[in-house]
Amino acid sequence: MTERVEHGQLFIGGALADPLGQEVIEVISPHTGEVFGRVPHASPADVDRAVATARTAFDEGPWPRMTLDERIEIVSRIKDGIAVRHEEIARCISSQNGTPYTSSVMVQALAAMMVWDAAITVARGFPYEEARDGILGKLLVRREPVGVVAAVVPWNVPQFTAAAKLAPALLAGCPAILKTSPEASLDAYILGEIAAEAGLPEGVLSILPADREVSEYLVGHPGVDKVSFTGSVAAGKRVMEVAARHLTRVTLELGGKSAAVILPDADAATAVAGITPFAWMINGQACVAQTRILVPRTRYDEFAEAFAAAANGLKVGDPLDPATELGPLVAERQQKRSLDYIRIGQEEGAKVLAGGGRPAGFEQGWYVEPTLFGDVDNSMRIAREEIFGPVICLLPYGDESEAVSIANDSDYGLSGSVWTADVERGIDIARRVRTGTYSVNTFSLDMLGPFGGYKNSGLGREFGPEGYGEYFEHKMIHLPAGWEA
Repeated sequence: MTERVEHGQLFIGGALADPLGQEVIEVISPHTGEVFGRVPHASPADVDRAVATARTAFDEGPWPRMTLDERIEIVSRIKDGIAVRHEEIARCISSQNGTPYTSSVMVQALAAMMVWDAAITVARGFPYEEARDGILGKLLVRREPVGVVAAVVPWNVPQFTAAAKLAPALLAGCPAILKTSPEASLDAYILGEIAAEAGLPEGVLSILPADREVSEYLVGHPGVDKVSFTGSVAAGKRVMEVAARHLTRVTLELGGKSAAVILPDADAATAVAGITPFAWMINGQACVAQTRILVPRTRYDEFAEAFAAAANGLKVGDPLDPATELGPLVAERQQKRSLDYIRIGQEEGAKVLAGGGRPAGFEQGWYVEPTLFGDVDNSMRIAREEIFGPVICLLPYGDESEAVSIANDSDYGLSGSVWTADVERGIDIARRVRTGTYSVNTFSLDMLGPFGGYKNSGLGREFGPEGYGEYFEHKMIHLPAGWEA
């Protein structure tokens, strides 16, 4: 049973404060379709207040002027606080977006803690200042914090994406404003409590639940120096357009239509068991989900039967039930979107191998069966467009070159995997597929390496030194002749 949660204040600059607007966001349970939470809807005036306190914290406050070790000490307490409260965070997020609780513990909570921890590791080894030999003499190259950061996160993995932005921003010395999604803002209050207890100075962190209109106001605010956004391609393009008014720096982590390539020598049981959790992960509501499964035509029937059995075997149910493997979608609009694509796929000539509608016995809530389409051609809309629901495509291919061609024939390039008995062959495939992250005989997202996409999947990187570097400006200092460090 989902407990009712209500908050009447906003988290501004490290403390709870009464909102300046009157609007309220109602958080709806995807399992029941009923309201179970309320939070204030941040107004443009609240954005102004959050930006002003962040601006003061950056321009005059102690945070950017602390030593790295001092910032790491405080950020480590945030990481530890998430670890302590991870079950509470997991339940909260599952109640908001339908992620099955058993996977939510890792994907929604502990993985976020791991992001904070990895960012600390990267920060310790980052080159903040280095001497170089220039053409005309010695140079000193510095990396300095970029300034006030607006972090805009989605509803599917709210703590994970918040950590991906806040951890590097804070460690770099940047105050941040976290803009949460209306569908998933309750867990952010837990983060706010943890951050306050960790001892962040005044102004360093604000948390604003709001819709797209207020998000746009934040992104276009002249007091913001950098925007880090995770969301849809259309929204990402709008973020870039609005931020361009002030030449505000942007990092965009957008959509995906990732391909899992099964080579002819792959073990069927291993491939099916390895791909299935990451095809339907977060009920299909994941940008990195392996939504196109490419199988050799010579083994098509074998894999079609195996993946259909895997889909039919997923237990659908209440996201808070530990036995549930696939829960409801976050909102009624997402349910309708998936059902529309299932209809479109059938009209295009694809064959439903599993699922294909609402599951029996779930008249309430935003449920869609785990659905597998077979006989899919890569030109079909269900193979080209990001559905963001539990709808997976099985695509046959002839030879290895055709498999790579199909994998690359996409407007996206975020993730992917290859399954084979020959790891070296798999690595060769990984080098040829144009995507930002790739896995061989596994699926992984390592927080010490760069994460991001090619093409419409985004701009810039998160995680690793590459992602940390997004929160710095580069300064070159020319030194006089004869100077030695």
